[in-house]
Order: sequence, then structure tokens, then C-alpha cells
Amino acid sequence: MDKIKHLKCSKCGKTYGEEQMYHCPICGTKGTLEVVFDLTFAKKELTKEYLVSHQNPNIWRYFPLLPLKDIKEEIPIQIGHSPLYKASRLESLLNIDNIYIKDEGRNPTASLKDRASAIGVHKALELDKEIICAASTGNAASSLSGFAACMGLKNYIFVPHTIPEGKLAQLLVFGSQVILVDGDYDQAFDFCIEAVNHFGWYNRSCAINPYLVDGKKTVAFEIIEQLNFKVPDKVIMSVGDGCSISGAWKGFKEFYELGLIDQLPVMVSVQAEGSNPVNRAYRNKNREFDYITPKTIADSISVGIPRNGYKALNTLNESKGRAIDVSDDDILQAMTVLARHTGVFGEPAGVTCFAGLLKLVKEGAIRKDETVALIVSGSGLKDVKSATMAVSRPKKIKPELEGLISYLDEVKE
Repeated sequence: MDKIKHLKCSKCGKTYGEEQMYHCPICGTKGTLEVVFDLTFAKKELTKEYLVSHQNPNIWRYFPLLPLKDIKEEIPIQIGHSPLYKASRLESLLNIDNIYIKDEGRNPTASLKDRASAIGVHKALELDKEIICAASTGNAASSLSGFAACMGLKNYIFVPHTIPEGKLAQLLVFGSQVILVDGDYDQAFDFCIEAVNHFGWYNRSCAINPYLVDGKKTVAFEIIEQLNFKVPDKVIMSVGDGCSISGAWKGFKEFYELGLIDQLPVMVSVQAEGSNPVNRAYRNKNREFDYITPKTIADSISVGIPRNGYKALNTLNESKGRAIDVSDDDILQAMTVLARHTGVFGEPAGVTCFAGLLKLVKEGAIRKDETVALIVSGSGLKDVKSATMAVSRPKKIKPELEGLISYLDEVKE
């Protein structure tokens, strides 16, 4: 049985077969495609009893809802099954009964993007593609790089020259061919598409590949299972291109359609003030995106034109969602507050969602009895340089007890 019914354009709604590899031919690259599943097979396989008893800690447990025909050889590292922490100290601090933190920094290359790359690499192998490529601000790049390395798949990665050193180091260690573009992410993305059209490489970029969202949706499946099939009132996510929030929403909707849950959450999009095209369009009830040069410390969500913007807008409209903007100062503060109350160290883009929660609390927009889930999308070790901007460097002292006592008195003050 073919699991996939068709591919649907997120902008105009027209449907296509799988021969349409990347985007709607009418809407062009703005018309990113969504995989629509025939749930007949999944309803038989993905029952609550199966999920409770099936202990495989990997996204492959959701195979009936993954856009792959078969998996001849699984990527030999664990993908997904990241922890969901109940943040009791944050609950006390913010006067909210239930706050949950999904720590995606615990994935193999330390970000949520691993869920998408797993699908992209397997899809490339399924299609007999010898070379895979991607454009990225960093996390998708290092994710693809690691997975392509362990599967022996040649890859080219297009990144802006401003990529954080930690993320660049991952690419080079994994052995990728790195194309360091003299430009921003939007220019790197366009350059990658030009190369794909010329060389025929397989494009892993979430911003154009219709199948990658179905890797990211597994984060929602896991949250549902980890909460014993209860659904948070609000799911708060950092947003750049729009792929992650639309992926999570797709996951919640599919489990709802399978009858595994009885309600859907409100999705909250949090963007940096200097890079907020999705939120601007949503608030203005606009279906077009105006370009403003992005400027934010949160490199992973720094975009001028959101390549999956229509999917993100559809998510916010369908879920009756919220759009929150936060400053870079808010993001840096959120990094330390989150780490000091939960032990979760997120990169700037990863903690932008938490900065959004802090703003919602300040505005009185969260009830005490609500259940809130935050998805921290990447580890703070990805961008240590930014993390140091959120803290003060300690003073150097001599290894003498008298000096230590004096220093401790200073610290108390």
C-alpha cells in the first residue's frame, strides 16, 4: 500500500504526485510542498497499544507515518527520543503549574535538525542519489554532514561566511565539502538551488524538500507519548524559515486524525525582533513576505525571506496561534535563566522560545493552570561565543586563601 496520497502546495493548495520533487511548478520555490498521507495503514499499525509496548528509542518507530518506502539500512545512531523535562523550578519562578522542556540538543549532532536529516539521507539513498547538499545557517549543515558521513554519502554544504566556528568545525571534522558563501543565508540558499539545478544533486534543505518536515514532526509524536497521550495547551517554538513549527503542528494533527489524542495545542511562534518575517505577515494578515535584512544573534533563525513561510502561516492560522517577537537582549537573558533553572544549555535560537514564554508571562498571557511545552532546538555548545555574551567572565585570582576570601566577599556584594 502506498502511504502517500499526494503532495500539496502550501501556498495555492494544488496537489501533485511524487514525481514533483521539490516545489509547486505554479508558485515556484514559494510553493513548498506538504506530504499528505493515506492514514489507512497508519491506523492499523500506530495504535496506542503498539506505541506503549514498542520500546525502540528512535524515530523509526513511526515508520507508517514517514515518507519512506522502506529502510534497507538504518542510520546506525539514535535519532530522537530526546528527554522531556518537567521544569519544576521554572514553574515556581513563573507561577505556571506545568512547564515542559524538550531538549533537542541531545540528538546526535545536537539539534532538532537531525530528525529532518535522517529522512533526507534515507530519501537520497531511496532515489539512488550519489550526492546530497543543503544550504544552512549551521545546524542543518552539521546534521546532514554527520549523517551523510556515517552512511558514506558525498555531500556539499552551503553556509554563510558568518557561520559560528563550532558549527563550521563539525562540518570539517565530518568531512563535508563546505561552500563558504560570501553572503547571508538567503544568498547561500539561492546559490545552493542554482548548483542543484546545474549538477542534479539531491537537495536536503528543509526550505524546499517536502519530506524533511516529516522528520521534524516526530518531535510532536514524542511529546504526546512522553505526556501519556495528553496534549499541552501551548507549544512554544523558535521560528526561522517555518519548517520546525509546521512540522510539529503536522505531527499533532496526524496523531489527532489517528484518534490518539482528543485535542490540539495552540502553536506559538517566537522570532527575533531583527528577523521576524513570519510574525509580521501573521499579525498583518498578509500572505506575502516583505524582505528586511535579518539581524539577530540567533543565527539559526536569522532569515530575511522564510522559505517555508506559508507552512508556518498555515500552522498559526489553523491552531489559532500567537506570534511573539523578542530582542537579542531577551534571548541572552533567557539563555542564563533557562540554564540556571533547568540545567538545559541552549544556543540563542534554541532559547528564543523561552524568551517568548517570559514575555507572555510578563504580559499576563499565560494562565497558571496551563500546560506549556517548549522545544529547545539546539545545544548551547554550538555557539559558545554567543553564550559568553550572556555572562561575565570571572576575575583571575592567585591560588592563595587570603585572596580567595577577599574574592568571595566581592562576589557576595
